[in-house]
Amino acid sequence: MSQPLPLVLPWNEFYWKSGADGRLRIQECSSCSGLIHPPKPICPSCGDRDLRVREVSGRGILFGFTVNHHFPFPGVTNPFAIAQVALDEDPRVKLTTRLVDVDLDDLRLGMRMEVVFEQVEDVWLPLFRPTAEQPAEPAALPEDEEPVERIRTFVRPMLGSRKFEDDAVLSGIGASKIARRQMVDPLSLTIDACQAAVADAGLTMADIDGLSTYPGGGMESGFSEGGVTALEAALRIRPNWYNGGGETFGPGGSVIAAMLAVSAGLARHVLCFRTLWQSSQETLMKQGYLKPGRGRIGGDMGWGMPFGALSAAHLLGQTANRYMHKYGATRETLGWIALNQRANAALNPTAVYRDPMTMDDYLGARMVTTPFGLYDNDVPIDGSIAVIVSAADAVGDLAKPPVRVEAVGTQLIERMEWDQSTSTHEPQVFGPAQHMWTRTDLRQDDVDLALLYDGFSFNCLSWLEGLGFCGVGEAKDFLDGGKNIARDGVLPLNTNGGQLSHGRTHGMGLVYEAVSQLRREAGERQVADARVAVVSSGGLTPSGVLLLRTDS
Repeated sequence: MSQPLPLVLPWNEFYWKSGADGRLRIQECSSCSGLIHPPKPICPSCGDRDLRVREVSGRGILFGFTVNHHFPFPGVTNPFAIAQVALDEDPRVKLTTRLVDVDLDDLRLGMRMEVVFEQVEDVWLPLFRPTAEQPAEPAALPEDEEPVERIRTFVRPMLGSRKFEDDAVLSGIGASKIARRQMVDPLSLTIDACQAAVADAGLTMADIDGLSTYPGGGMESGFSEGGVTALEAALRIRPNWYNGGGETFGPGGSVIAAMLAVSAGLARHVLCFRTLWQSSQETLMKQGYLKPGRGRIGGDMGWGMPFGALSAAHLLGQTANRYMHKYGATRETLGWIALNQRANAALNPTAVYRDPMTMDDYLGARMVTTPFGLYDNDVPIDGSIAVIVSAADAVGDLAKPPVRVEAVGTQLIERMEWDQSTSTHEPQVFGPAQHMWTRTDLRQDDVDLALLYDGFSFNCLSWLEGLGFCGVGEAKDFLDGGKNIARDGVLPLNTNGGQLSHGRTHGMGLVYEAVSQLRREAGERQVADARVAVVSSGGLTPSGVLLLRTDS
């Protein structure tokens, strides 16, 4: 593995090369004097475009950290700390970094930090270390620009009384085999799932006039079979409408796009699909069939990967640590979520991990990056899930009772950059959650079960609070040792085993499970009298949520 390095361009090289003289430089707005990071061509705070570069002290406080135990990083021995430092000059700016010259056991949020630079090729990486003198008590952490309690005030009301959700139904679901390292063409998994969904709806491929997927595109990451292009080349559906792309909240976004197409009259039956083959992709990487990319890293990941933040776990782990620091939750709080998912997976024959798990098993598993251990992370799999969105007036032609979409939540409110956004909860949860409740008269007490995104256990906790099933910071009490989220509890959670035990489907498996439960087709894991289900998808950013219901 070669050292990941950022894509250095004329408009950001002041940051990556400023360390040549030992000085840290950050973009600044000439009008409001606010610091801006990552750099932008406009000030997000005041809208001014008169920007300059400012030399800063290179000092700040430790705003977040996670101790990496699992992911290898060139030239660095595990364990090591990936962190965020809030700058003295403007604590709204947090720099993702790697800590050096530090005893990991001594790390405390709020510690004083100072910059040191490491040169790698033509880049000077700003690393941080504790200052020689530390105050008796660590500093309080700066609050978010918009605390989660205020996010609801930014939700826009409905534009009218008509809801596009009423024009579409979920009419069919299908899945391929879900397993580790199947070592088959991922397109074959997609075809299996799509054919099963079409048959489940009582349709034929000739009825399908729309295709929608996430993320589509290339196959190198194991996140796609090639998208609409690959599937259409194999099936020759000739759709009236199609959709694909990564800038939506995973499969839930592709389903909502399909609903909009149906509502607009562009299509009548849209086949939505999501395929992953990460388990086989990792094996093919080791065998030399696939080669890692060797180019410089752009986009949001380019501000973190050069310091070792190779995974979403490294950023969300810091958020989870801050949550625990602020609200008093513990690893056992996350453990109840992981144990619940495993107990449900034991009743799901398609789940990858079905063996019983105890809290001792959870706590004793190897650490990945604090506070996440092995069982806090979703399971890479090979598999495909398909869902058909049909016009509501097609209900009489369908093989099974439809599942209706009562409301969707899609509004973006919080900052988009992972390391600059909401600091104590998964970013992009509270906005979509509050948006959804403005589009329905149903409330939390009406929900019979929840299928909440759990790429990491902490994602799930954030959704529980964001959707208002408990107060902010109150999840540890709401869980009640796992009783309230069990299948016979107040809010049955991730009854298929979730992504932690069923397998990583980026949320499409949760949609599948919601439809199965609302149709009363979930077998041993069926929740009695399930009529309303909430389903979220997307991790960190972007995210979104759907409220589903059945007529019966």
